[in-house]
Amino acid sequence: MARTPSSMVELNSKAPKFRLLDTIDTKHKTDHELFGAKATVVMFICNHCPFVIHVNPMLVKLAHEFQNQGVRWIAISSNDALQYPQDGPDKMKIQAQKEGYVLPYLYDKTQEVAKAYDATCTPDFFVYDSNRLLVYRGQLDDSLPQNGIPLTGNDLRHAIKALLNNQPITATQKPSIGCNIKWKKA
Repeated sequence: MARTPSSMVELNSKAPKFRLLDTIDTKHKTDHELFGAKATVVMFICNHCPFVIHVNPMLVKLAHEFQNQGVRWIAISSNDALQYPQDGPDKMKIQAQKEGYVLPYLYDKTQEVAKAYDATCTPDFFVYDSNRLLVYRGQLDDSLPQNGIPLTGNDLRHAIKALLNNQPITATQKPSIGCNIKWKKA
């Protein structure tokens, strides 16, 4: 299992725009209609990555915890579905239903959105404020598959709570670790 860190995009970067297929309802959605009034969590995930499989229960729990507080959650898969058919749109819809996602699960077929966000791994988390400026990027928490550390979601949770409470978000942000995004071969 490869361990690829997130790129740690510069804080205060503006959220890139997008228009992607939501595999759950099969309609195209834009960033404009999906971003939240107070905060937005954009996460790059996929179906097959053991790191994502490990954190899925906490992602669902956190989305439920914050969904009525003005925080929107957006999941995007950018993996090449030709090389990894288990990450294709039809399988993404099944996975979203199985996990109980209360968030859109978008497919980035061209991989342009992953490149615009400078996403490198799955999972890769980005938290934006109401002005669409990046305030947090990094890990969910210290738990990884097989490291024995309990899954808490604390790093991401603390960043969201600080943002909602107009408190400073710690400058100490650890990169997320996961599988590399499966880029299309040129």
